[in-house]
Amino acid sequence: MQVLHIDEHLAVVHKPAGLMVHDSKLARGETDFAADRLREQFARPVFLVHRLDRATSGCLLLAFDHDTASALGRSLMAEQFRKDYLAVCRGWPVPADGVIDHPLDGGPGKPVKKPAVTDYRTLATAEVDWPSQHHPTSRYALLCCSPRTGRFRQIRRHLKHVHHHLVGDSSHGDGRHNLAFRMRGVHRMLLHAWRLGFPHPRDGRLLTVVAPPDGEFLRALELLGLPVPGPSA
Repeated sequence: MQVLHIDEHLAVVHKPAGLMVHDSKLARGETDFAADRLREQFARPVFLVHRLDRATSGCLLLAFDHDTASALGRSLMAEQFRKDYLAVCRGWPVPADGVIDHPLDGGPGKPVKKPAVTDYRTLATAEVDWPSQHHPTSRYALLCCSPRTGRFRQIRRHLKHVHHHLVGDSSHGDGRHNLAFRMRGVHRMLLHAWRLGFPHPRDGRLLTVVAPPDGEFLRALELLGLPVPGPSA
């Protein structure tokens, strides 16, 4: 995997879409996991600090020792991390920038709802001549979504809650729009862990790491005529 940052204590890598982070009940016979690839790539133990959905690409943080992993975990729990995701959704959110504050359960077998908050900003909008239901065109938006909490599939479920479904999401998205993109060669979910900021556990300095979108995500932006956001957008 592409290494975005590395030092003696930790690394940030660019996880490709379609790769599970580690074995779990959701693996369903999978044998290829990011955790195993990274142990082989770095030829040393690795400790994953957080997770990304299989369909999500982008920044994945890992530690090389228990103490660093524990310190990063405490920072994550204390909400000292900044996680910015790029997301392509159906429609144009109103307001263009806002907060989605909607409690979520913990996923299958975890019915208790807990607070969940996601900030979002509209980076760009597009209208294309693809018919949608009774409309001759379709509208899409490129968002920067920044979850303050870390609930199960939070961004995906929050976008569904506000009726701006994430494109390519087969569980919480809109099948008609997903099909429109598949017909044009984009088969992945359009969610990308773009920028990760956190205090380094050894000296407290703020690290900000950016994973530029690639592959089918770039293809989707090209289809919509949307700009590729710069690292400071």
